[in-house]
Amino acid sequence: MRQQVIDGLKKIAAPIASYRAPAFWRRTSITRVLGTPVCEDDAALEEGTLCELGGQTPWPGWNMLELDGLGPEAHGAASLMLYTSAGEHEFSVSLRPGKTTKRLIWVPLGVKRITLTFLASEEALAKVSIEWVWLTPWFAHDRLARRLINNHARYKGMQTQQVVRSLHIESVAQAKGWRSIGLAVYDETHIKQHVNDDYTRWIDTTELAASRDPHELMAALPSTPLFSFIMPVLTSDLERGETAFVDTLNSLKNQSYFFWEIFIVLSSDISADQRRELENVIPLSSRVNLIHSHQAHFAQLDHQGFVNTQGDGVMRISVGDQLSAEALCQMAEAWNDYPDAQLIYSDEDSLNKRGERCQPVFKPAWNPDLLLSTNYVGRMAVYRRRLLWQFEADQLTLRSELHDAPALDYALALTFLNWQSNYGSASTVRHVPFMLYHRHSKAAKHIKQEVAVSLVSKVLAQHVASLEAKVHPGLTPASVRIEWPIPTPEPLVSLLVPTRNGVQILRPCVDAILERTQYQHFELLILDNQSDCPETLAYMEEVTQRDERVRVLRWDEPFNYSAINNFGASQAHGSIIGLINNDVEPINEEWLTEMVSHVCRSEIGCVGAKLYYPNGMLQHGGVILGLGDVAGHAHRFFSRDSDGYTGRLKLTQNLSAVTAACLLLRKSVFNNVGGLNEHDLTIAYNDVDLCLKVREAGYRNVWTPHAELYHHESISRGADDTPKKRARWLSEVAYMRRTWAKQLDSDPAYNPNLTLVHEDFSLR
Repeated sequence: MRQQVIDGLKKIAAPIASYRAPAFWRRTSITRVLGTPVCEDDAALEEGTLCELGGQTPWPGWNMLELDGLGPEAHGAASLMLYTSAGEHEFSVSLRPGKTTKRLIWVPLGVKRITLTFLASEEALAKVSIEWVWLTPWFAHDRLARRLINNHARYKGMQTQQVVRSLHIESVAQAKGWRSIGLAVYDETHIKQHVNDDYTRWIDTTELAASRDPHELMAALPSTPLFSFIMPVLTSDLERGETAFVDTLNSLKNQSYFFWEIFIVLSSDISADQRRELENVIPLSSRVNLIHSHQAHFAQLDHQGFVNTQGDGVMRISVGDQLSAEALCQMAEAWNDYPDAQLIYSDEDSLNKRGERCQPVFKPAWNPDLLLSTNYVGRMAVYRRRLLWQFEADQLTLRSELHDAPALDYALALTFLNWQSNYGSASTVRHVPFMLYHRHSKAAKHIKQEVAVSLVSKVLAQHVASLEAKVHPGLTPASVRIEWPIPTPEPLVSLLVPTRNGVQILRPCVDAILERTQYQHFELLILDNQSDCPETLAYMEEVTQRDERVRVLRWDEPFNYSAINNFGASQAHGSIIGLINNDVEPINEEWLTEMVSHVCRSEIGCVGAKLYYPNGMLQHGGVILGLGDVAGHAHRFFSRDSDGYTGRLKLTQNLSAVTAACLLLRKSVFNNVGGLNEHDLTIAYNDVDLCLKVREAGYRNVWTPHAELYHHESISRGADDTPKKRARWLSEVAYMRRTWAKQLDSDPAYNPNLTLVHEDFSLR
C-alpha cells in the first residue's frame, strides 16, 4: 500500500515538475552590514561580510533562496543562518557571481532572525537582491532530485523517480524522515571549499581521510628504487637560516621509505666559516653528503651533484623545502606501478612564515601545451637517472639560463618534452595526485618570464617543424605564448553556422565574423534549418550578395544539431571545419588566426576558444569532464580579467574537450572519427563526444585564451524546460555515461582533489 501511495505521488509530481510551480515571492533585503575578518594569511586579509536580512521573512516549508547582483569577487560559499526560539539552522550557499544563485531551503516555524555571511567585500554586495520563493512540496522534491543527479556522485545517471525511491529506501533503513535524508545529501552538493580559504580545513578532513599508512605502503612494494636528491646551495640560500637545512633533512629522515640519498653542493662563494657552521648542523652519513664545490653557477652545482648520485630516480630539493611523511612511499609505489614512466610528479603547496601549509597547487596529468606555456610540473619531479644522462647534451645549450631552481626545473621539464616525439606521451609521465612537497616561504616559485621565453625558444628550435614558431611573453608573469606558423598557402576554413530564423542574433554574428576576422581565407556556410521569417530570409539573401565567402545551405529536417553540422561538413570546401554557434561574436581580430595556427599542428585535434557572456563574465574556459551531470565549463562566471586557478584562464593548454560554440578541427580528423553523433546526441554533449573520439584517435585537444568571442548562450534554441526536451536530455546523458563513463570520471586535464560539483576549481 505504501509503495502504491508513493507511485501515485510521483505521477502527480511529474507534470508539476515540468513547469515552474505556483510560487509566492517574499522579498527581503540587507538591512545591516557588519564586516568582520574571517581569515588572515601572510599575503592578504580576506574579509567576511556579515549581513543582517530584513523585510518579509519566508513562509515555513520549502523555499528557494535567490540571490542576484553579486559582484565578481564574491566567491566560495555564503553561510546562511536561520534563528528560531528552538535553535539555529545553518546552510551553505554556493555563490554564482553574474548569475542567479539558487538554493533550496527548508524553513522551520518561527524564524526570528536571518543572517548571511559572505567571503566578499561590501562593494561586491552593493547590488545584491534577495528573494524567497515558496514552493509546493512536489516541485521542491523534483528540484532536489535534479540537483542530486547533476551534482552528487551517488546519483549520477539516475532518473528523477529513481532518486526519490532511493531516498525513501534510505530513510526507512535509517529510520529517519525522507526530508532529513534528502536535505542532508542535497546540502553536500552546496558545500564549497575555496582552494585557498578552506585549505587548512581540507587538510584536516579530506586529505587526512585519504592518507595511507606509509608502513603499509612500504611493505607492499615489489621493489625499492633508490632516490637521489640534489640540493645546490648558493649564498642567498643561507639567508633562510640553519633551521631551514634541519627542517629539510628531518623531512627526509622522517620518511618510512629508507632508500634515499642527498647531495648538498655548496657554492664556492660560501665562506669557510659559513661552511663550518653548516657542517655543525648537517649530520653527515652514508645518505647525507656534503660537497664543497669550486663552482658558483647554479647549473654547475646541480651538475656536480648529479654526477655523484647513484639512485635509480633523481629529484631536486631546495633549502627549507619539506616532503610529506608518505612522499617517497607514494613515489616508489608509482615507480613500481608504471615501469615505463620516465617522469613522475606530484602536487605541491607552500609553507608560510608560521610553518603552516598554504597556496596549494593541484596539477593536471601530462599536459604538453600547458608545459609550453608555463612550468606546471614544478618541484616534486622524479626523473629516471639514465634518462637524465641522455639530457646532458641537450642541457648544455640551456645551462647559461639556469640561474636558480625554477629555471632548472623548467629546463628539465622542457628537455623531457623535447626528448619524445609529439611532445611526450602520457604513458611515460605519471602524476601522483597527492600533496607531497611543501615549499619554503622564501623559495622562488616562478621562473623569470624572459628566461622562460628563451628556454622555450631553444627547445622549439630543436624541432625542424617548429623552426618558424615564435615565442612571446605570456599573459601572466611566469608564462609564454607561442605563435605557431600557418602553412603556405593558407588552408581554407569552412565556418558552419546552423540557424533557424532569429535574424536579431544571426546578423550580428555573421557581420562580426566578416568584419572582425584578420584571417581572410574562409567560407561561411549558413545552415538554414527551415527558417520562415521574411526578415531572416531577406538577410540571408543580402549577405550572400554582399560577400562571396557566404553560402546558404537549406536543411529541411527537424532540428538536429549533429545532423545539420554533418551535412554542412559534407558540403564544405575547406580542409578545416569550424563549428560556430549563430550567437557568437568575435572580440579580437586574431581569433581565427590563433585557432588555425593550432589546428594545423599535426598532433592537434580540436581547438577551442575563450568565450564570454555579454556582460563580460566568463562563459567557457574549456570543458572539464565529470562536472555536473556529464561535463561543465571551467571557471564559468569568473570575471573577464581573472587569471583563473594557477593562471589557467590565461594559458594555452590541452583539455579533454571544448565547446562546439566555437571549435575548429581538420576535416580529415572530423571524417575519420565519424563526425558528430546524430543518432544518440541530437542536441547536447555532441561536442564533448566528438572531442573524446578525437582524443581516443591519438590527437591532443587545445584551448587557447588568445581567441576571444562573446557567446549569447542557447538563445537560439531556448532552455530544456519541457517534458519532451527533458526526456531527450536525459537520454543523451545516459548515452554519455554508457559510452564514456571511465573518461568522465577521470579527466586528465583536471585534478581528482578538485570538485565535480562546482565549476570554479574549488576543493572536493
